[in-house]
Amino acid sequence: MTNAAHPFDALMDITARPSTVFVRGEGSFLWDETGKRYLDFVQGWAVNCLGHSPPEIAEALTAQAKLLLTPSPAFYNAPSLKLAKALVDYSCFDQVFFTNSGAEANEGAIKLARKYGALHRNGAYEVITFEGAFHGRTLATMSASGKKAFEPLFEPKVSGFPKAQLNDLASVARLINDKTVGVMLEPIQGEAGVWPATDRFLRELRTLTREHGLLLILDEIQTGIGRTGKLFHYEHAGIEPDIMTLGKGIGGGVPLAALLATAAASCFEHGDQGGTFNGNPLMCAAGLAVLQRVSDPDFLKSVVDTGLYLESELQRMSARHGLGDVRGRGLLLALDLKHPIGASIVAQAFEEGVLLNSPQPDALRFMAALNVTREEIVGMIDCLDTILTKMGAARRVA
Repeated sequence: MTNAAHPFDALMDITARPSTVFVRGEGSFLWDETGKRYLDFVQGWAVNCLGHSPPEIAEALTAQAKLLLTPSPAFYNAPSLKLAKALVDYSCFDQVFFTNSGAEANEGAIKLARKYGALHRNGAYEVITFEGAFHGRTLATMSASGKKAFEPLFEPKVSGFPKAQLNDLASVARLINDKTVGVMLEPIQGEAGVWPATDRFLRELRTLTREHGLLLILDEIQTGIGRTGKLFHYEHAGIEPDIMTLGKGIGGGVPLAALLATAAASCFEHGDQGGTFNGNPLMCAAGLAVLQRVSDPDFLKSVVDTGLYLESELQRMSARHGLGDVRGRGLLLALDLKHPIGASIVAQAFEEGVLLNSPQPDALRFMAALNVTREEIVGMIDCLDTILTKMGAARRVA
């Protein structure tokens, strides 16, 4: 028997991590075991929508933990009923199935679409997805994703996911055949580098899918729960999808996600879908606390205003350093670096106590808490400005 020589060795080595160990978080800040403070513009990949350890979530979890953790998904519990009803009331959907992760929600959406195809479209099972998409890390969601790094992994893949080009309606139309049951996409492709589907494209896609009797499935795991300035991104385009998935921000830091569907699309039968921890009252209590805060119109307006401020500051800095455009919406933004310097910037910012993300070598992605302050934005911009100035000077010397 071999024991791990270091605590780090006990965890599977699935990603490059710095040796820093974080021990505490509050709002936009994290502290490591040495007491060093970090300004966080990653927030668990858009998970901590209210920042680290917000009081309302801590209080909701504490109160619920004293009452009931889980009675089993074979029984109703009050928090899951309340959260499901609230999500239905705020959206265009009729029913909700809770999951533990976004990948699990997307897996459920794919299963629901295939069930719909079996019942209503002569066994149609193909779901058109998009190049550059990221839908999760289960076998089916990796297959649905259009991420090049996934292509050689874990073969054979799950079949049935032809790929179209984002914002190219003709590329979608060419893939439709008698095997097609739906179209699935992220309104903004986050992992690809924050590439938005245009509102016009979403509207045209809704029209196209309706003309062919297909389901429109929106993966709002990163864009939902106020991230783009509306509670759900589809509201920007003025459309109503048939199925939507939520994750990340809906739990505000705890493992909670959801699959939502219209009455027409909700065709699961008993035994088709389930999960031991799905809809447990502890996680749903946190989700209720998040939704109560984020659904407030004044809160959503503040996301829009803060997002515009961050966007303008990034544009000004980009102009100073000869970089590219700022993409995205609300508080899901990316800066085009024009050069493959993202990893270097992230590493330097980390040393300076600022957490940034580079989903692609030539882009930085910003996923601050939805209640981030302008002062915190200035702090991040100042750090990034200093790094870019040093890098520019180094390039000129070289």
